[in-house]
Amino acid sequence: MPVAQIKKIIILGGGSSGWMTAAALSKALKNSGYHIQLIESAQISTVGVGEATIPQIHYFNHLLGIDEIEFVKQTQATFKLGIKFVDWQQIGHQYHHAFGESGKDINGVRFYHYWLKMKALGKASDFDHYSLNAIASEEKRFMSSIDAGNSPLSTIAYGYHFDASLFANYLQKMAISWGVNRTEGKVQQVNQHHDGSIRSLTLADGSEHQADFFIDCSGFRSLLMGETLNVGYENWDHWLPCDRAITVATAPVETPWSYTQAQAHSAGWQWRIPLQHRVGNGHVYASKFMSDDQAHSILHQHLNGPVLAEAKLIKFSTGRRQKVWHKNCLAIGLSAGFVEPLESTGLHLIQSSIERLLNIFPNKAFAQSDIDEFNQQAQTEVEGIRDFLILHYYATKRDDSPFWQYCRTMDIPKTLQDKIALFNNNGRIFRQGNELFDYQSWFQVMNGQGLSPQSYHPLVDMLSETEIEQRMENILSVMRKSADYMPSHQTYIDQYCKAYPQ
Repeated sequence: MPVAQIKKIIILGGGSSGWMTAAALSKALKNSGYHIQLIESAQISTVGVGEATIPQIHYFNHLLGIDEIEFVKQTQATFKLGIKFVDWQQIGHQYHHAFGESGKDINGVRFYHYWLKMKALGKASDFDHYSLNAIASEEKRFMSSIDAGNSPLSTIAYGYHFDASLFANYLQKMAISWGVNRTEGKVQQVNQHHDGSIRSLTLADGSEHQADFFIDCSGFRSLLMGETLNVGYENWDHWLPCDRAITVATAPVETPWSYTQAQAHSAGWQWRIPLQHRVGNGHVYASKFMSDDQAHSILHQHLNGPVLAEAKLIKFSTGRRQKVWHKNCLAIGLSAGFVEPLESTGLHLIQSSIERLLNIFPNKAFAQSDIDEFNQQAQTEVEGIRDFLILHYYATKRDDSPFWQYCRTMDIPKTLQDKIALFNNNGRIFRQGNELFDYQSWFQVMNGQGLSPQSYHPLVDMLSETEIEQRMENILSVMRKSADYMPSHQTYIDQYCKAYPQ
């Protein structure tokens, strides 16, 4: 028997999560009879710290048919080749988590295994030197891929730094042009059916808005999923103890770097995100180990440029909703959970939720098997990201403050214990299920944080040391020539995508 299709969708909340969801659904459901309404209140501010992305954002932009050059101009964007970590392994040490490929696999064996052997023999350069993205970002270079055969210039992986508010505004115009109905208003009451599912939302002006399916993009408050449906929250503060951030924008005083910087401090870390019109800065810290005044002082000691506005304090609790889909309601964005922006995964989690929704799109039956599958996939993904973030704190030689002493000795999830043990023995790294980060990312952070395996892949010894050395020298040469070919980041922006005047 055919099941009735849902016809009305209400998205509660704007910002990045709300308007990304609205734009994607309105594009996918355009001219199909579905009605999408987004309800938001100008009285409620958005968090807006998601200014750095990873390369997967290209899939979302492609889904919407967004032109890259126009997108960059509209959002004051710059380009991001990776993340530079400063003072994480120990004070004075730095490394890159660069996007894209590092080195070149040999005879089916990952490149980093050959590097491990040659490093032990004192015949390898720093691992960053085998990554085009790491070299280019350190030299403020950038270009998009070109057709260059087997050259690394053919496969340049990059994300963006952009203004999250401008991004939301850009998507809002797009979504409205595709039929989304925006309603200004603050929810005064959530009305439910006898089975507990949501029937409608009553706004402060007395108007009532019904729908078949509700998407909660109400931020940390989680008005629908948390407050109304009482779905619990699994707290991860014992693994990721940072629970506050102070953010501030500064005027640019130099040409933009093509990476996000994450500099560790005594009880957390500070980001630097260069846009075309300003630089985003934020100090993420643990309130158990540092006062707000101390955090504010440290932030300002490490700013480079005049402050443009008053600093904002954001309080958060790292973790996830025990379910992100319950009955006829789905939580996307901060209402579903939060992990700090250390690896720029905030917008990606919104994006992946939207893609998962399009793959498991419901009808009015709201089959529990579909809901369970969605929740399982979401849990697996966010727990993989959680473990990757914990690695940055746990695998460190720092013991210069109570915060770092706690982090390096804390109990960690068994999934991460197993991953570290596998690597420590023979340098093995395997991707699990729909895990976001691949072996390239895990190795760069494990190595950058100071983990050193006892051995390497045994098939590395099939080649002589001389042949491995020659191949690695050739890779260094190719990376150097490729980087030299790239223009400066600022030159590329000026030539192709200078932002529109504000």
